[in-house]
Formats: sequence, structure tokens, C-alpha cells
Amino acid sequence: MNLLSRPTFDSARDWALYNRIARRILPFLFFLYIISFLDRVNVGFAKLQMAADIGLSDTAFGFGAGVFFIGYCLCEIPSNLMLQRFGAKFWIARIMVLWGIVSSCMLFVHTPTAFYMLRFLLGISEAGFYPGIVLYLTYWFPTYARSQAMAYFNLGIALAGVFGSPLSGWIMQTFAGVGGLAGWQWLFLLEGSPAILFGTVTYFYLDNGPGKVHWLSAEDNARVTSQLAAERGANERDGARHDFGAAFTNAGIWCLIVTNFTLLCGTYGVSFWMPQIVKNLGVRSLFTTGLLAAVPFAVAAVVMLIVSKHSDRTKERRWHGTIATALSAAGLAFSACFHTQPWLSLIGLSVAMAGGLSGFCVLWALPGVLLTGQAAAAAIALMAMIGNLGGYASPFLIGWLRDRTGHLESGLYALSVVTFVGALTMACVPQLRQRRAAQRSVVSDTPA
Repeated sequence: MNLLSRPTFDSARDWALYNRIARRILPFLFFLYIISFLDRVNVGFAKLQMAADIGLSDTAFGFGAGVFFIGYCLCEIPSNLMLQRFGAKFWIARIMVLWGIVSSCMLFVHTPTAFYMLRFLLGISEAGFYPGIVLYLTYWFPTYARSQAMAYFNLGIALAGVFGSPLSGWIMQTFAGVGGLAGWQWLFLLEGSPAILFGTVTYFYLDNGPGKVHWLSAEDNARVTSQLAAERGANERDGARHDFGAAFTNAGIWCLIVTNFTLLCGTYGVSFWMPQIVKNLGVRSLFTTGLLAAVPFAVAAVVMLIVSKHSDRTKERRWHGTIATALSAAGLAFSACFHTQPWLSLIGLSVAMAGGLSGFCVLWALPGVLLTGQAAAAAIALMAMIGNLGGYASPFLIGWLRDRTGHLESGLYALSVVTFVGALTMACVPQLRQRRAAQRSVVSDTPA
């Protein structure tokens, strides 16, 4: 099965080669991201039972859900630099095992303060996972195929919602009271353990990068490394800087940072509060809540793949990202406007999630074009660091507005405005000069 689109590549040989790489690493990486995103999905479900057990208000839950990102953001840049130093397979494995241990320990939470502390530690533990994978993909895929690679990785978000939501509801409903533990305690234990297991597997399965991997021939190893080196050289000749300080001074990167922040506000705001939103539609069964909460993620999984393939094929990023982000904002407003009509509200959330995740796939293909080397590593981490503050801000904002107004839809209206600002910012990304043909000519002509 070919994961990457044929029209993206000038050479049938390269199409076959990069599809071989994609089949080797992308399914594994997206499975790891499913495990990662379960931490974002399960806390929303746990809240349905945990709030009463430990005395958690909506504002307190929003703060606790979001404080994860404070710890996460503080360690983003150091983590990505450590990945470059120690190698991807060791560093990603270390991240996963540590966050699995902390996530499982959430079952011991009995007070709001303990909830805040463990969520903060979980953020520190998981810091660097997403930007580390983004950086890792730049080691394997040329720019013109990177949006598709990001889409398959980000598919983990959608499928974590598709499968994780019903699974979370089923665990809480089925295991409640077993062994003297509440359903939400079993949820944290059972959904935290896979990170420990597959973190160990990661160390033995992943390779640090192309060059000497056993599942490629010597000729293919050399071809990949020489092509990517040629592309980096072309980027640098066209003005892409590689020094560390460039990550903080590039105007295009700051546009991407703002857009990423707003997209994460919308995506995490919906993800954390989706179970409550569905419950407010009149659904009482936890399992049914999980099934309905999966619908927007399922729609997003299909749309994001279509958008990313089209973006790679046309080699256009800015307007793909702008339109997708604007649709996300419109979906949030639509869902809030029709909050009293369950299916219309769910359609709005589906549009919001599809637009948000499609925007991510395009957005994260750009840092490696604007910058290279250490600057790219720092820029990717900086984007994730500041962007993930949206994961702190949006759950807290929704919880605070709901406590003040008594209406959950007021938070969705606020997120819609924030996300629309992201669409305007994405439209302001400096026009990338038309250097793709020259780059790909360099790459295609590079001898193995």
C-alpha cells in the first residue's frame, strides 16, 4: 500500500523509496501519537466522575487540564535539542516511559491540588514528544512530501478520538467499583500503561535517521541522505538560516507560532470538553457519549488526508492552511449557535475538528522550509512550546466562562474568535518564493 501520493514525486523510483520509508515508520509513529493523545481525551471523560469524587469545579478542571501545558512548554526547546544530541529512538522512548508512569499515577488523585500537581508533572514528562516527532520526520522526508507525512502522524489525534472516546466510556462504565477503584481510576491506569510498554518497543524499533538502516539497501540509504542534504543546501542558498538565533527572529515562524496557538486553542478546547458537550445534548450513557464524541474525529481523519495530499501535490501551503483554519472557526461558531439542536451542533464540531487538524498538517510542513539545522529544531520546539499554551488557555477559558455564564456555548464562541485570528495570521505568512522546481531538480539529479 502506497501512503504518499504519486503526483507529488517526479521520479517513480523516489515515489517507491519514500513510500517504503513511510510504510516502515509512519504507522508506528501515528500509533504512538494515539497513545499520547489518549492523555488528552481520557481526562475529559474522567471529569464526568472524578469531579464529584474529589470536589472539582468546572474552573478547577479547566485549570488542571490546562496546567499540563505549562510543564510541557517549559521543556519543549531543551527536549528537542536533547533529541538531536542523544538520538531520536532513545529520547522518544525515554519520554514515553516516563509519561506512562506519571499518567498511571493519576489514579491516586484525591484532591484538586494533587490533580494540578500530577497534570503539571505529566506535561514535563511528555514535553518534546510532538516537536521531536516533527523534527524526526524532517530526517526522512523531503519538503514536498512532508505535509502528507504530518497528516498520517496527526491521524493519531483523530483516531485517538475515534477509538479512545468509546474506549474511555466503556472502561469507566465497566470497571467502576472493580477492586475498590472508581471507573475514572481504572481509566488512568489502563490508558497509561501502553505508553510504558510501547516506549520500550520504540527504542528497539526506531532508527535515528537514514544512512545505515538495515531495511534499506546501501544505495537507497545513500540516495535519501544525499537528496535531503541537497534540499537543505538549496534552502540555505535561498535564505533559510540554520543558526539557533534564527528561530527567534524569522517573521514567518512567528506567524506560524500564532496560528498554531489558535489552532490548539480550538482543538484542545473541543477535545477536553467534548464529553461534557455531548452530555449536554441529552446523552446519559457513558458508552454512547464516547461513540458520539468520536464522530468529529472520524470526519477529521478523512478530511485531513485529502487536504494534505492536495497541498503537497499543488505545493501550496499558505491558502490551504488559511482556509482550513477559517473553516474551523466557522464550525465552532456554528456549533455554539445551534447548541440546542444536537445533530447540528455535532456537525459544527465536526467541521471545526476537520478544519483544525487539516490546518495542522499544512502548518507543520513549513518550519523545515523556512529554516534548517539547529534553527529548524529550535523553531519547531518554539512553535510547539508557545502553541501548546493554547492547550492551557482554552480549557480554562471554557470552564471559567461556563461557571460565570452557565452556558458552555459561550466558550465555543470565544474559541471561534481566537481561531479566526489564526486564519488571518496564516494568510499573512510571507509568500514563499517559487523555488520548488529548482529544489526538486537538485534533489532528482543528486547521484546515489
